[in-house]
Amino acid sequence: MKGAVADVTQAIGRTPIVKLNHVVEDIESEIYVKVEYMNPAGSMKDRVGLNIIRDAEARGMLGPGGTIIEATSGNTGAGLAMVAATRGYKCIFVMPDKMSQEKIDALRAYGSKVVVCPTAVEPSDPRSYYSTARRLVEETPGAFYANQYHNPANPEAHYLSTAPEIWEQTEGDFDAFVGGMGTGGTLSGCGRYFKERNPDIQIVGVDPIGSLYYEYVKTGRLTKAFSYYVEGIGEDFLPSTMNLDILDEVVQVDDKECFSMTRALVRREGIFCGGSCGAAVMGAIKYARELKEPKKILVLLPDNAQKYLSKIFNDDWMRSNGFLEEDDETGTVAHILKRHPHKLITLDRLTSVRAAINTLKQNGISQIPVLDEAKRHVGIVSEIDLLNFLVEHEGDLDHPIGDLVSSDYATVTPHTRTTLLKTIFNDAKVCLVVEHDRLLGLLTKIDLIDYLASVTTPAP
Repeated sequence: MKGAVADVTQAIGRTPIVKLNHVVEDIESEIYVKVEYMNPAGSMKDRVGLNIIRDAEARGMLGPGGTIIEATSGNTGAGLAMVAATRGYKCIFVMPDKMSQEKIDALRAYGSKVVVCPTAVEPSDPRSYYSTARRLVEETPGAFYANQYHNPANPEAHYLSTAPEIWEQTEGDFDAFVGGMGTGGTLSGCGRYFKERNPDIQIVGVDPIGSLYYEYVKTGRLTKAFSYYVEGIGEDFLPSTMNLDILDEVVQVDDKECFSMTRALVRREGIFCGGSCGAAVMGAIKYARELKEPKKILVLLPDNAQKYLSKIFNDDWMRSNGFLEEDDETGTVAHILKRHPHKLITLDRLTSVRAAINTLKQNGISQIPVLDEAKRHVGIVSEIDLLNFLVEHEGDLDHPIGDLVSSDYATVTPHTRTTLLKTIFNDAKVCLVVEHDRLLGLLTKIDLIDYLASVTTPAP
């Protein structure tokens, strides 16, 4: 039939770019979104699934009767499952248990087997979804491990498909490209393509609080990752498919911001998108607010709202997790800093061990942030760091503390909710409060305890 395509895989791509209007009313820059949920399996990962399978077939790694195995948050699995259905492959997907039931059900609808694993374990833990996927590959005859976190065919999909499509649609008429930081496929593939054609285009990554990307890009240090709710972006390890060198900026967002913006995009713009889309748009807005002059900003929206109806678009779920405005009774980090102000004490990384010890003693504190020459934090030095150094280097009190800096902290913003802070302190020793690369304060568990006690106990 005239106008028809041979199979559903040929319907991948050619998604529209839409200008945002209502959710960006206070922004001088123009913000546009590429609506990738209009791909046939509902996300940008359709492009990745197709390219990974094509590449595996060309390399002889996947053939008739083969089984595709992948660790996925859902969208890559759906893309792979859709393409596999047209080629007769079986699929086994391994997912963390924080993912929505809709995603699990969608993969099973394609005939795939789904194995669910705990989220709150280290990547190297045998129970993690990464480790489980590798074990299943070893146990399954004829298995092909898609391995999106380390497969070059992932960013290549966006270099060959998404980016050229955007360039053709816009004729290169944009100043910044914004995307969520997950496997790195989108930012690395599109970023490479755009930079080759216009090095001045800014590539901006958006990372959720709890992921390790933001702090690693800013300081070069791998801090502890901790759990968060938004799906599909953020990582607790560094995938080789993420080219961090191509990034010009990284912006941090939290769960509540992501979900509030996601709901606003649906209700005010009519764009039926998912949680990582809200994250990307929120990141773009934060980026735009710091610009000295207006720019044209293009944001990639990965997937649709259908997969999150039981979560982000369910008031009961939002309320029970403290994401609705009326339920934010205990406030944010900014409220803690205001109610319990502390003098922010810092040290330069060239400060001597002797001087650091004296500063801790004089102020009665056990850890202190360390700043670089640009006055940006590079980590903390604590009593145990100084003790360990002195045991190993007896008498070397004039050594600069820059070599002793540790990563035993988490980064939060003034807007981080105290309910999330309670979870963060399960994994992090202290929290550094940062906004626009500026260190605003340091919080410990006792600071949170004091604050919660003061807001929940009536004054005498």
